[in-house]
Amino acid sequence: MRFLDQWLAACRRNSSRLCLGLDPEPERLPAPWTHDTSRLFDFCAAVVDATADLVCAYKPQIAHFAAVGAEQQLERLIHHIRERAPGVPVILDAKRGDIGSTARHYAREAFERYGADALTVSPFLGRDSLDPYMEAYPERGLFVLCRTSNPGSDDLQALGLRDAEQPGERLFERVARLAAGPWNRNGQIGLVTGATRPQDILAVRAVAPDLPLLIPGVGAQGGDLEATVRAAGDRFLINASRSVLYAAPGSQFAAAARDEARRLRDTMAELAPL
Repeated sequence: MRFLDQWLAACRRNSSRLCLGLDPEPERLPAPWTHDTSRLFDFCAAVVDATADLVCAYKPQIAHFAAVGAEQQLERLIHHIRERAPGVPVILDAKRGDIGSTARHYAREAFERYGADALTVSPFLGRDSLDPYMEAYPERGLFVLCRTSNPGSDDLQALGLRDAEQPGERLFERVARLAAGPWNRNGQIGLVTGATRPQDILAVRAVAPDLPLLIPGVGAQGGDLEATVRAAGDRFLINASRSVLYAAPGSQFAAAARDEARRLRDTMAELAPL
């Protein structure tokens, strides 16, 4: 099944636009697992078990596993998601950005080694950095960084373009326009747009009205959920990570994660019914 079809089916089945980021921090694991890097799988798997019917996607962050040599735990976690949340897609958050053979190996890593359904990528090197993914894996999804939620994104993403086809076009708007047009040969591209700037989500929607939007920044980063949902239109999924994973310390962490995931899902459903 194509990623977009799988994602939309999961949205309908779970009545959810919530994407749950799996970003385990060893120092924040509940006791007695605190600082135990061998327990990343156990922690994340418990959260998956508690939220499988509440989300439309899971988004593990590869660096949180690779930094402590826990890649095998990530492989095991993705297999666990397949078993416990069948049909819920996995978006590997790696933000890859390279060309040629290196990009082909990144694609193989994401889609064959880890078996992800979609991958986050950087467009800074242009179309050449996206083609290897689309040529070899046309059924998988690509979420292209566009207008991110971090404060420093203004350094580049908000710059005006001298050769703008539209008056006042900014770099992130050009990325959105290209992603919605010539880059999107197989209809597999979405965009990453941050919840901390809902006015820029509106600008993205003006040039890319139909692309799926993966929206981080709600929760710990302080994005306004209502303003984000209003700006996003229809095809979007909102990511929450820390606010769900660490909703409560101690042995009740999974139950607390479920409560917070349900709250976010239901709030989104009230604002934008599926």
